[in-house]
This record gives sequence, C-alpha cells and structure tokens, in this order.
Amino acid sequence: MRNQTSYNPNGRSEMKFGITYIDYQILKMKLRHMMKLDPHANANGRYLIRSCYFDNFDNKVMNEKKEGFLNRDKYRVRIYNKSDAVIHLERKSKRNNQTYKSKCPLTKKEFEQLRVNDFEWMKGDERSLIRDLYKDIRLYHLKPTTVVDYEREAYLYEHGNVRITFDSKVQTSLRNIDMFDKNLPMVDVLDQNEVILEVKYDEYLPSIIKMLLQGIHTRHEAYSKYQLSRMFG
Repeated sequence: MRNQTSYNPNGRSEMKFGITYIDYQILKMKLRHMMKLDPHANANGRYLIRSCYFDNFDNKVMNEKKEGFLNRDKYRVRIYNKSDAVIHLERKSKRNNQTYKSKCPLTKKEFEQLRVNDFEWMKGDERSLIRDLYKDIRLYHLKPTTVVDYEREAYLYEHGNVRITFDSKVQTSLRNIDMFDKNLPMVDVLDQNEVILEVKYDEYLPSIIKMLLQGIHTRHEAYSKYQLSRMFG
C-alpha cells in the first residue's frame, strides 16, 4: 500500500461562485480557446464525482464552513463515475485564505469498515492521513455522514497552474452512506439553471484568465457542495 500522497504543498487560492447555465455556456466557449479540457473527462467533456463526507453529531464540519473559520479540515472518501477502481481518502484544509489538500489510496473493504464505525485498524496504519483521521475521529467523533454526487467539467491552464471547474447536477443521499451502491437514492440540491464555478490557482491568476472571467454574473458567496447537501438532511 502506498504511503500518503500530498499535492500543492504550498497551498492554493480558491474561489467559488454560483452562475447561471447561460453564463456557464458563454464562459465555457471562451475557455475552450485558451485552456485544455481535463484529460479524465469522458466523451461529453465531463465526469461524475461521488464523495462521502465525515462530520459529527454537532455538525462540526458544516458549522465551521458556514461560520467562516480560518483554520478547518474536511475529510471525504472519493470515487469517480460510481466505480471502485480508484478510491481515495482526502483531506481538504483551510489555513487562513489558502487551501491545502492531501490524499491516500483506500480500499473498498476499508471504506466498509469506516461505514460501520470500525476504526481501530486505522491506529497503526502506515498511511499518515489514515492515522490523522483516526485521531480526529477519536477527538471529534467524526463518522461518514452523507454522500454527494455531481458532474464536473474541468479546464486547465499551465501558467499559474490554473484549474477552472463547472459543477452541476449536485445531489445528496440524505445520510445514506452506501456510496458503492450505483442505484443509491439521491435528491437534487441545486437549481437546474445553476452551475457552481470554481477557480483554483497557485501563486497568481494570469491576466488572460482574469479577462476571460470578466462579464460573468456571479453570486459572491462560497459554495460548498457538502453544505448544500446538508440543507436536505
């Protein structure tokens, strides 16, 4: 089993907005001339992301996001296109205005252990992220809470390591955490005419990208797909 994998060790800047479907279409056409489509996309340029998020009885993770804590952590297990071929445990951390992410591989069996609150195997695991989650489980009583699905369309720009994504069809499982059930009942949590725009970059956002983003009418609020999903249960 590979050790923990970390990326963006110096942190990333991240902005999130809600935009209309029309503005999404306009912006997408602009970006296609300057940015590369994510190579993981399927024939229609998208892929499905499914994540199972951790929280506790007091909704610690959700409340810290809503209240804008400068330092906070969020754990999730993530798969793609409802397949168990690639499974990762991920931690997304906020430190002041910077975003940090780390991840490590997870097996389906290990997730099933997490799902039934079997955590003791994590204590001495070789993966440091697994051990970190174990400590937070013991400290904050975290557990898998809800599954969130959405379709993602992503564009990449080398300079500044820019990544622009459009997320749509956001759905939640209403606290059913059987994430490998391909027929898991889900409900919509985002208006059909709305798309979540995310802009992520390293040290700087190139001027050409800033120019492409101009003229798009955004709702100036930080959209959390996990927070949206918890509004429904």
